[in-house]
Amino acid sequence: MKLSIVIITFNEEANIARTLKSVIPLVANGNGELIVVDSGSTDRTREIAREFDAKVYVEEWKGFAAQKNSGIQKASGEWILSLDADEEVSAELTENVIAILNLWPPEDWCLTGHNSSLPARRESWNSLSPTGYYIPRRNFFLGRWIRHGGFYPDRKLRLFQRVAGHFEERVVHETVKVNGATGNLTGYLIHHAYPSLSGYIEHMNRYSSLGAELAVEKGQTSRSILAFLWNVAVRPRLTFFYNYVLRLGFLDGREGLLLHLYHATYVSWKYAKAWEKANYDSPQRHRDTEEK
Repeated sequence: MKLSIVIITFNEEANIARTLKSVIPLVANGNGELIVVDSGSTDRTREIAREFDAKVYVEEWKGFAAQKNSGIQKASGEWILSLDADEEVSAELTENVIAILNLWPPEDWCLTGHNSSLPARRESWNSLSPTGYYIPRRNFFLGRWIRHGGFYPDRKLRLFQRVAGHFEERVVHETVKVNGATGNLTGYLIHHAYPSLSGYIEHMNRYSSLGAELAVEKGQTSRSILAFLWNVAVRPRLTFFYNYVLRLGFLDGREGLLLHLYHATYVSWKYAKAWEKANYDSPQRHRDTEEK
């Protein structure tokens, strides 16, 4: 099998059919498989996925990276295409992925069998050719394609050889690490990220909590009043100015203004929550409180 498409889900009834429909050409005629790792959806997500002949696994939530790596472990394809449930594969990207799959492996390698050791010629080919590919994304906010402010081309490493790549364990903003060279594909992923303002604000609230955990792990907490003011008040304003003005985010109209305004708010929330966790959630703080 050439390709395994891996998707993690939780209550993605509104998105999953669109995503799976877009990848049908990639898995047709036995060339691929659809793997969905669901973390306990209460809507029709799993039912819809099975209608597309996806292999559905239900697992407790382990974090973004761990959940995606679990899907990769269940895959049998030589290549992995990792997608979010709200992403759609464009026709041009489909053609490019098929072209990559058709080039690998050469026919004489197939005689060695899927589980056999890699022959020297295969290792030589891999040393010169990419084991992973970056794919640009078109991010949509309130129905508008955001072209500026750092939101495009937003390349993500999503196509990679199964034996060469995995997601690095992080609380948030998980990324793929591959052994070997990387390349770039044309075409794009259509990211239906934030169809409503309320959904975007809820997303930023959730991600700011995860980002705060990562900031605490890295020691990026505000111990002094100056550091606190910098992270919670000054840094968000500089972020807004950089993305909205210097990176031309204002060219995306009202949607661009709202997107960058609330993204700056997310930055403030993240560092405020990191300060809260470092100063109020630590074991030492609880001991001091109990002693008083």
